[in-house]
Amino acid sequence: MVDEIYMNRCLELANLGSGNVSPNPMVGCVIVAGEQIIGEGYHRQYGQAHAEPNAVKAVFDRFGIDADSLLKKATAYVNLEPCAHFGKTPPCADLFVKHQLKKVVIGNTDPFSGVDGKGIEKLKNAGIEVITGVLKAECEYFNRRFFTRIKKQRPYIILKWAETANGYFGTTNGTQKWISGPLAKRLSHKWRTEEDAILVGKNTAMIDNPTLTARNWTGKNPTRLVIDKNLEIPTTHNMFNREAKTIIFNEVKTDVSENIHYIQMEDMHFYLPQKIAFQLYLMDIQSVIIEGGVSILNQFLDANLWDEARIFQSESNWSSGMKAPKINGFLTEAVQIGIDKLNLYANK
Repeated sequence: MVDEIYMNRCLELANLGSGNVSPNPMVGCVIVAGEQIIGEGYHRQYGQAHAEPNAVKAVFDRFGIDADSLLKKATAYVNLEPCAHFGKTPPCADLFVKHQLKKVVIGNTDPFSGVDGKGIEKLKNAGIEVITGVLKAECEYFNRRFFTRIKKQRPYIILKWAETANGYFGTTNGTQKWISGPLAKRLSHKWRTEEDAILVGKNTAMIDNPTLTARNWTGKNPTRLVIDKNLEIPTTHNMFNREAKTIIFNEVKTDVSENIHYIQMEDMHFYLPQKIAFQLYLMDIQSVIIEGGVSILNQFLDANLWDEARIFQSESNWSSGMKAPKINGFLTEAVQIGIDKLNLYANK
């Protein structure tokens, strides 16, 4: 179980980069010599050093002139295959070859065509022992956003809404009425720091006038995505403030005004979820939370274009209102969040 223990540590380290490395994967690296961890690292920020050079640097920082000899006897653990190509940083596989590591243990091979086995091939050709597939399923689930983007050419899509105990989503008279409690709201803001973007439709933007930021949690704001076919939302609304980048999908114009980006689409009443998903893929947006309204959520559900759903259910009952979407997925977990119940679903 030793390999599994160190691979779990890789995932713990990799998670520290959550929200900061997209569209790259989250990667952690642990270097072990003589049953002792001699260096650790993770990918901290997109465009900066990957996990492997950070871990190697940690070895040199700690052991100085003895680092070279230690690395020659060491095993490196990494949850994703070391890259083999020049991107924003040099190939990580070359770094392990340079320092003549004894062995490299890998969770997942990299599905990106620029790597996909090429890093492993470099290591083996240099005489380094390579073991793959350690905690493979766990490592792939951990980087499910990255794997979805590469394999399906679309972002990882999370549906999120709140509903009453008897299945109502909102009012029918166009007024705002809160359903979930304060803890649910705070958790929702935490989620926003973990994903690249958040999407709402015109009606939600008009009625709720949301800010769509992570103001109740420490972390980055997601890119705000709004569907506004005819550009009817007043520019005085919160989504036009400068707190985050905002992208407005519409049929009128393509333009940029400071942090507001307008993207024109044709025939938005046809295949809208598919068009948005592909556009986000082209923009390197790796994950998106869709928060409403009902029409937008149902369109993505009907297109079967979603990966997980997070549904808060309150204890309250309404006598009337707009019915919540019906989810057709696999219930993975149900937990109590303050006064609300949170049901988590995965797409079958």
